[in-house]
Amino acid sequence: MSAHENRILILDYGSQFTQLIARRVREERVYCEVHPPTLTLEEIRAWQPRGIILSGGPASVYATNGPSAEPELLDLGVPVLGICYGMQLIAKMTGADVQAGRREYGRSQISVTVPDELFAGFETGESVTVWMSHGDHVDQPPQGYEVLATSPWLPVAAFRAVDRPVYGVQFHPEVAHTPRGDEMISNFVFRISGCEPTWTAGSFIDEHLTRIREQVGDEEVICGLSGGVDSSVAAALVQRAIGDQLTCIFVDTGLLRKAEREGVERTFRSHLGMRLEVVEAQDEFLSHLAGVEDPEQKRRIIGERFIRVFERAAKELGHDARFLVQGTLYPDVIESQAVRGPSAVIKTHHNVGGLPADMQFELVEPLRELFKDEVRNVGRELGLPEEVVGRHPFPGPGLAVRVLGDVTRERLDILREADAIYLEEIRAADLYDDIWQAFAVLLPVRSVGVMGDFRTYDSVVSLRAVTSRDGMTADWFPFPYDILARISNRIINEVAGVNRVCYDISSKPPATIEWE
Repeated sequence: MSAHENRILILDYGSQFTQLIARRVREERVYCEVHPPTLTLEEIRAWQPRGIILSGGPASVYATNGPSAEPELLDLGVPVLGICYGMQLIAKMTGADVQAGRREYGRSQISVTVPDELFAGFETGESVTVWMSHGDHVDQPPQGYEVLATSPWLPVAAFRAVDRPVYGVQFHPEVAHTPRGDEMISNFVFRISGCEPTWTAGSFIDEHLTRIREQVGDEEVICGLSGGVDSSVAAALVQRAIGDQLTCIFVDTGLLRKAEREGVERTFRSHLGMRLEVVEAQDEFLSHLAGVEDPEQKRRIIGERFIRVFERAAKELGHDARFLVQGTLYPDVIESQAVRGPSAVIKTHHNVGGLPADMQFELVEPLRELFKDEVRNVGRELGLPEEVVGRHPFPGPGLAVRVLGDVTRERLDILREADAIYLEEIRAADLYDDIWQAFAVLLPVRSVGVMGDFRTYDSVVSLRAVTSRDGMTADWFPFPYDILARISNRIINEVAGVNRVCYDISSKPPATIEWE
């Protein structure tokens, strides 16, 4: 059975957790895709899912123009799992009342009343911690349905149809705050939908080598290589597909980390043997960013500048390139625009929402449906060194979105030095691989300090380090105090212009990982 004969369809009703559902299914090595709820029955049949998951969402099922589904969706003979809004939608489609009130946000306890296939491995009467996030609820299951779980607040926390594999849960099994939610999703994917774990890094590579060759034919291709995980894996995958048709272009934007340019040249030109051209564009990027403080405007400027530099570089280097490779990932797309469903825009990613409409290239984005750890696995399968695939994420706009406020050479130099010390100390403490992402941020404020016998009025650096499974949610990393003290001491003593260091202890949500 191929990976794509063995897949789950997720209909997105607007929840910010929808991508976590996809992530959990992918963790079971089963292919899935997220699509808008406007997909017709004919399109769903043509897609041939083994199972369908209806996501949560912020709307009420009674809202005017609220997202809905055709009732015949439940009659396709395909297992269906409704989560939160999805459960309420199933209830409404099958004639049950959905009640307003009893808002519930945060951790709750449910009691399993019927440990059927969805709750396989659970005991009757077992109390289970779950994450609730709802305004409406169901008091009575639809006719022909039975209650699988209750909570102190809800008489129906989960239900199922007696005569067909249709399920609903009021809570969110996809989030980490539902500790045994992975088991429930696994039960739906394997026990109920009959999927097999066939989707692997190897199968992804095989499929996308063919896709890339079909897309580009014998045309020349350039790749915007940053040296980060995403663009590196994208470049390696495309190179395996088309060989010398690919030329990688590394743009020195002036927004890079310390020694970034030298490291990229050493790794990709010398060690991996890729065709790599380096373009000097610091003055161009910094002049366009001068005086710009709004982070969305920064991202759009940087996105457009990248394209203009690539277009110009391709001509100057004598490449008649029609295609541009980018390391766009699934979370980039979802956070930038609601292309999959009625989800809210979080922020524009420079290589998604910042691209000019008149650019001359067609995009090749082979990683567009992958999460970060899936990209790492593909990179390892392609033979990339661990120093590349194991790197922390780095934003496409670079340090421009870590220098809060106006981006200048002086402020970039301060941040570069502070960030290098920070990462050096994390590696020295053997903590780098325990952290999903760590970086320094230069704040747009100055503070009073004392150095020696003199008053100072200098910049403030904030440190950020988070743990995460997928980048969609994250918790701050609990550094030992002595390590934080050493990092702070070194930055203040060694980086001219800094007299105060803070540590960010915000989780995502409500914060994002990056500050801008």
